[in-house]
Amino acid sequence: MTEPLLTEIDHVAIAVRDMDAAIEWYAQTLGARVAHRELVEHDGVEEALLAVGESYVQLVSPTRESSAVATFLATRGEGLHHVAYRVADCAEALEAVRRAGSRVVDEAPRRGSRGTMIAFVHPKSSFGTLVELVQEGLADGKVGAPPQ
Repeated sequence: MTEPLLTEIDHVAIAVRDMDAAIEWYAQTLGARVAHRELVEHDGVEEALLAVGESYVQLVSPTRESSAVATFLATRGEGLHHVAYRVADCAEALEAVRRAGSRVVDEAPRRGSRGTMIAFVHPKSSFGTLVELVQEGLADGKVGAPPQ
């Protein structure tokens, strides 16, 4: 049996067209509050993390037409974009996925938001769901979890 690579669910990402309207809905309807908000320029997105226990709901909205989230919204509309799992070592987890014969989006881990290292697994290898691997607390020496 393969040793488990996933330590917890980091977040469930929901693609939205209007970030402020989505934040307002989650606040008014479910009492959720933004724990972290960030513009991720290299991916062309804005994200807002809503804390749910030790995990998050990530609202993600494009900031440019060429971003993957803009393409997603144009073809599929708003809704579930990906599921992100925490891993102890993103490079090790990505290599294990590749060794298992799965298709990856990222050839190597890259900087994510809130000081994380991330990599994506292609949905054609993971039963139709885009999977993100998240290692906390490495990029730029920041701690992975957003301030509470």
